[in-house]
Amino acid sequence: MTVTLKDVQCNSMANPRPPFIRTFHFLHIFMLILGNRIQHSLENEFVVNYSNNFLSHVPRLLSSKITVLDLSLNNITGLQIEDFKPLPKLRVLKLSHNRIQHLDINVFKFNQDLQYLDLSHNKLWRISCYPLMNLTYLDLSFNEFEALPICEEFANMSQLDFLGLSATRIQKSDLLPIHHLNLSNILLDLQRFYGKKDKLESLPILSTKILQIIFPPNRAFSVQLDMSVSNLRSLELTNINLDNDKCSIFNGFVSKLINNLRFLNLTLYHIETTWKCFVEILQFLWDKPTEYLSIYNLTLVETIDYEPFSYYETSLKGLKIELLSVKVYIFSQTSLYRIFSNMNIKMLTLSNTQMLHMLCPPKPSPFQYLDFSNSLFTESLFQDCRNLNLLQTLILQKNKFKHLYKIAQMTEKMESLKHLDLSQNSIRYDNRGNCSWTESLLVLNLSSNELTDSVFRCLPPNITVLDLCRNNIRSIPKDMSNLETLQELNIAFNSLADLPGCSTFSSLSILIIRSNSVSRPTTNFFNSCQNIKLLQAGDNPFLCNCELREFSKNIATLSNKVVSGWPHLYKCAFPDSYKGIQLKDFHLSPFSCSLVLLVITVVIIGSVLMIVTTFLCIRFDLPWYLRMIFQWTQTRRRARNIPIDKLERTFQFHAFISYSELDSAWVKHELLPNLDDEDIKICLHERNFVPGKSIVENIINCIEKSYKSIFILSPNFIQSEWCHYELYFAHHKLFHEGSDNLILILLEPIPSCSIPARYHKLKALMAQRTYLEWHKEKSKQVLFWANIKAAFNMKLALVKEGNDI
Repeated sequence: MTVTLKDVQCNSMANPRPPFIRTFHFLHIFMLILGNRIQHSLENEFVVNYSNNFLSHVPRLLSSKITVLDLSLNNITGLQIEDFKPLPKLRVLKLSHNRIQHLDINVFKFNQDLQYLDLSHNKLWRISCYPLMNLTYLDLSFNEFEALPICEEFANMSQLDFLGLSATRIQKSDLLPIHHLNLSNILLDLQRFYGKKDKLESLPILSTKILQIIFPPNRAFSVQLDMSVSNLRSLELTNINLDNDKCSIFNGFVSKLINNLRFLNLTLYHIETTWKCFVEILQFLWDKPTEYLSIYNLTLVETIDYEPFSYYETSLKGLKIELLSVKVYIFSQTSLYRIFSNMNIKMLTLSNTQMLHMLCPPKPSPFQYLDFSNSLFTESLFQDCRNLNLLQTLILQKNKFKHLYKIAQMTEKMESLKHLDLSQNSIRYDNRGNCSWTESLLVLNLSSNELTDSVFRCLPPNITVLDLCRNNIRSIPKDMSNLETLQELNIAFNSLADLPGCSTFSSLSILIIRSNSVSRPTTNFFNSCQNIKLLQAGDNPFLCNCELREFSKNIATLSNKVVSGWPHLYKCAFPDSYKGIQLKDFHLSPFSCSLVLLVITVVIIGSVLMIVTTFLCIRFDLPWYLRMIFQWTQTRRRARNIPIDKLERTFQFHAFISYSELDSAWVKHELLPNLDDEDIKICLHERNFVPGKSIVENIINCIEKSYKSIFILSPNFIQSEWCHYELYFAHHKLFHEGSDNLILILLEPIPSCSIPARYHKLKALMAQRTYLEWHKEKSKQVLFWANIKAAFNMKLALVKEGNDI
């Protein structure tokens, strides 16, 4: 039997259940009868639900389009023809759980399309009939009828499929109108049945596939009915209370029901009996045409001792006991276990039984399916058991298993085992013990245990479906053995930080890894897992950054059939600015995610800015302006730093000007007028040199008596010998006194190659000091004069000039 993880979550690795025939609930029958027509009505909104609204009567002014009307769970006491006359399209009417006492089916004579009528759980004790030819479902069970509410008109209701009845007594004549109908399901509510003692009532043969009989609760079984049913496939009996004396009466009742039948599924609900009677019932059914026996809520009383049992050939394929209560505190457990372990059937379910152990069959067993879920079994179960060679499915969920390697050893001798369910135990694996699994095991459910990463070192070698949901797994070890046959892996609700690659799962096609700690999934998953047909990775705390952008892009390219839950289960958890945003709506610019692209962009923008800046500098002489402003600022700062009293002690002039005679025109017509306007006193050789003194002496005196020395540099300047002397003495003062008295004005550009070698001081000054450059454009001359004026301390009080410098 193939099992898949597709479309399932934790603990839903579908257990391959045996084909027991379950109870046909009214809802299932309801859908079966109406099928697509009811679905069509629901889609067109012709359904009205007034259930549990405390109604005392049927609402008025209902729409004529209504096809389904639910009035259950109210306080309605009566029905009138006017209530349903406006509803000609009504097909489904639910009136269960009300207080109706009398029913005249004539109230539905205008509802000829009515197919489903539920009047169960009322207080009906009288009924008046009217033929409803299209009725397929009629439930009158759980009422207060004394006789079976069957009218002669029922004989013509050939469409009737389900019939629910209740009565305190049954007579042969009651069933005559329906004995010829081929029904699918008959429900007999006999909870208030008392009958006549010592009189066996013989009833006509009924034809139905399913017969459900509910006996009086908490009363010893004593129903005296001689019933026979043809075409019966499923018999369901509820409320069976047997002691050793009543056991034969029950067996006789069942024997008459199933006589001459070929195959039957028998279900018993709420049965209380002794161990002796229970074994007797099993022995009685062993050679009867019963394929599947299901018992729900079995209570054993009195004593449990050894009871003989003959395991001869039987048609029984499966026995299911769910919810077993043993009200015997001291008994032979071996006697209890032996009855079940020796059975020669294919399927055995003992669920919710609180059993501690089960014996290994004494000889090769035909068991193919065993379900011991929700009990108290431990690793002692089936240890060294060699007689379960045919076992294919073993369900051990909700028990007390703890050690994985011991469970592996338990399966070693089960040569046919394919499916093992160990979910909801307390299983661990600490790398101790030999994990010698049977090689036949294909499906393993270990969900809801206490397993860690080490479990991957203790897995069956040929596993194809593995469920590790709800454990404590943080990562998949790299040194684990290859699971080349693994096709489906459920590892949801763990603590994995990344998607596992398929290097060790080469055949993986289904991966469920939702609700883990995956925040930065790597894109290598899609490269290594080429065979993935279903991926469930939602509900993880995704960190929305550049790395996730590529992962989201890869998922978006896959169809919704492959990526389950996309996009509503895939949301950003970090950072807070993106929290709650679906991955499909998360976007980052390419520049923030590509360093190469960012560098190229910065280089391009920087290059463009450099080109534009260079162009502007060349076009508008920007460097010149910047150099002038900087020089003006520095000059003002130095001037403020020299104490005024020091300057006032010796200086007679603000500045001494050294220039070539060939540049005198510029000095006299440009420089001097602007300096005179600012009351700057200038020392010139032609007006301030003292006659009779040597030229050198006059140069030295002028330089020493002047606050600044201004040199007009030009090609003419370097051709003048006296200009060189003046520069030499000014530089000597700069070096020895530490003053900052030189102002260099470049009147015309001087090529460095044209400066003679002996003018090394001029070369050094021009290389080390900032000079003012004269520009012929009027707009630039404003900054030039501002820098000249800033070089002087205008508050300087000069010593009065004597006759002799």
